[in-house]
Amino acid sequence: MKAFGYTHNSKTLSTESIQAIELETPIATGHDLFVEVNAISVNPVDTKIRANVAPEQGYKVLGWDGVGIVKAVGESVSLFNVGDRVFYAGDLSRQGSNAQFQLVDERIVGRAPKTLTDAQAAALPLTSITAYEMLFDRLEVARNKQNSNKSILVIGAAGGVGSIFVQLAKQLTGLNVVATASREESVKWLKELGADHVLDHSKSLNDQRIELGLNEFDYVIGLTHTDQYQDEIVACIKPQGKFALIDDPASFDILKFKRKCISVHWEFMFTRSLFTTTDITAQHTLLNEISELIDAGTIKTTLGQHLGTINAANLYKAHQILESHTSRGKLVLEGF
Repeated sequence: MKAFGYTHNSKTLSTESIQAIELETPIATGHDLFVEVNAISVNPVDTKIRANVAPEQGYKVLGWDGVGIVKAVGESVSLFNVGDRVFYAGDLSRQGSNAQFQLVDERIVGRAPKTLTDAQAAALPLTSITAYEMLFDRLEVARNKQNSNKSILVIGAAGGVGSIFVQLAKQLTGLNVVATASREESVKWLKELGADHVLDHSKSLNDQRIELGLNEFDYVIGLTHTDQYQDEIVACIKPQGKFALIDDPASFDILKFKRKCISVHWEFMFTRSLFTTTDITAQHTLLNEISELIDAGTIKTTLGQHLGTINAANLYKAHQILESHTSRGKLVLEGF
């Protein structure tokens, strides 16, 4: 089968960083689904793995978002049948979705939304899992409209995770949703997704909060450059508030949160699959709910740009865009 990946990790992106690789077609066993991949999306995790992780098998296939058709199942599979159309983010420790076929554990797979194309659906799994787990599992925000006196600040909200997080927070909770962005098109995008206010993260967030007459935020999440915003976060979060992050700050002084008694929550959506946690099937349930919310029109796809077919040149282009930190929504590729 055709796949795309690398034989040597490289911090500096070049045309050699992502190559076409010919691999043996895998066979499904246990809880695995054998999926024919139709569409994928590219995430910041792809660039981080390419830069930092040496291949263990002589090669590494990237890709942690996929949509496709189940072609075969392992002997322990009970949640899906051959012919089902599915979507998933996969497992960081296994070969990824930048391939014609992929094995993925059924317990972290959902039924793809019926109302979306493959490309539109491919934009959703990884970011939906991350946003959902952060909002409801880590911050433990109530799933109702009764918390309308509370607010959340989403820093760096125009990217993939922020784009779905804003929608989930607005549609499923009563929170006042405040997002941050700096470019005009990103501000417009976030308002379309439901943000009540959009702050400019190139300026003081706390000063803007005060100017708008907003109370300190009950919840703050950092999606990018958390170390650069830490002092602003401390200033604008409410005493005994909750802070969550997903990025990898170069430095992070947790003592700054002590005076306000702020709890800190790290979200990593691969934890359940990496450690086969007892609640691993929660991601199957979660993705099915996301699919239902999409089909009901409650939330929408966060596809930002369709980059064409799945090949080395287009994957290189996706990595370029992600490393420039200018993407809005998700970058999707489709077909071989």
